Amino acid sequence: MKFLIDNWMLISVAVASGGMLLWPALMGGGGAGGLNPTDAVMLMNREKAVVIDVCGADEFAAGHVAGAKNVPLGELESKLAGVVKNKTNPLILVCASGMRSKRAVAVAKKLGFENAHSLTGGTAAWRAASLPIEKA
Repeated sequence: MKFLIDNWMLISVAVASGGMLLWPALMGGGGAGGLNPTDAVMLMNREKAVVIDVCGADEFAAGHVAGAKNVPLGELESKLAGVVKNKTNPLILVCASGMRSKRAVAVAKKLGFENAHSLTGGTAAWRAASLPIEKA
């Protein structure tokens, strides 16, 4: 007990720093179902993940992840089940920056796609990782 009283400040700093380290994991690791580009490529190669770009048609035509299918965010709820038949397949949702794809993950999960992920940083992160981009 004397140890705790004598070292209360050191203990409080250790608890606070531990909490800060755990915070991202408790809050979803930087985004609900977020993947970095490397993890996305591994999921695509190992588990045949389907990539859905939720950008508008103009953004999609300007450049998108190689092999991605375009379903704009506004049409996702009505068209996703028609584009991806198997709800157990991993799904990677992509947009320009990663913000719309986070919302798309929520829509996909609501539709029963439990293995849906957002590409953190979107196509900008994909380009930064020097991964292939297709243009329509």
